[in-house]
Amino acid sequence: MREPKLIDYALLTLLSLIWASAFFNIKIATYSYGPVMIAFLRIFFGAIPVVGLCLFKKIKIEAFSKDWYWFALIGVINLVIPFFLIAYGVQKVQSNLAAILMASTPLSATVLAHFFTKNEKINFIKVLGVLIGFSGIVFLFYDKFLINEENFTSAIFILVGSTFYVIGGLLTLRISNKKNENVTSSILIWATIFILPISLTLYYLNPSDAFIFIDDLHFSHRLDSTLSLIYLGTVPTGIAWLLRFRILKYNGLVFQAQVAYLIPIFGIILGYMFLSEIITPKVVVALIAVIIGIYLVKKSSKFNINTS
Repeated sequence: MREPKLIDYALLTLLSLIWASAFFNIKIATYSYGPVMIAFLRIFFGAIPVVGLCLFKKIKIEAFSKDWYWFALIGVINLVIPFFLIAYGVQKVQSNLAAILMASTPLSATVLAHFFTKNEKINFIKVLGVLIGFSGIVFLFYDKFLINEENFTSAIFILVGSTFYVIGGLLTLRISNKKNENVTSSILIWATIFILPISLTLYYLNPSDAFIFIDDLHFSHRLDSTLSLIYLGTVPTGIAWLLRFRILKYNGLVFQAQVAYLIPIFGIILGYMFLSEIITPKVVVALIAVIIGIYLVKKSSKFNINTS
């Protein structure tokens, strides 16, 4: 790995901005689309640039090989479920709140990695980081202006969604010997295959439910919601992964992992700029606690799970 140059830091900042921009765009998409449609189109549009890269570079896509069940399982756990839960949660909470809640992913990863990996055991610094980080999340739940009886469940959904990202990342370790482009395209393909029949099944079971996929099959959606949905699929889900791969190739995992510090900061700034979202004192305190927690965890661990 080479010593990071100015261009590398610029690309890292750009990647952080792209992933942070997903939160306010999810919020805009929910103005006109339900969570199932958002999840489906994020996955579908995200698959296009990644599969296209594999075809261009003549990389074999093993989505239907003997390891298909791993790709299918990871596609559901790492994409379908969290994309839906996050979109469902963001309907009733500010996008900047979602950015902070999702920043808890490295903290959850630290706890789960202790039980499910051999080389990532808990130590004092990790425990301290997890306690500080999650104390910031807990403190955030005492901000009654942002989290109340009406949206408490929505905030929990976002936290649960972040945990599924971690579980999906742990499962991905089972196929870590394969090319990243192949793994990502195969996962996206299986996620696309799963989300459509799941959506139709939900509609059959409860056609009156507002979040059902079939209710979105019309052409009267708001333009800003449609543009945000297309952006979510092609940029934070698809193109950002290609940018991440470039950073990993030239600078390594430890350098790329620094996005965890920047995403919640940019998420708050972008939510304020584009949606005029309120930044309360408790939001600032929670953000600082989460960043300190992530710093302590990263200082003593090389384990990293991607969030977008």
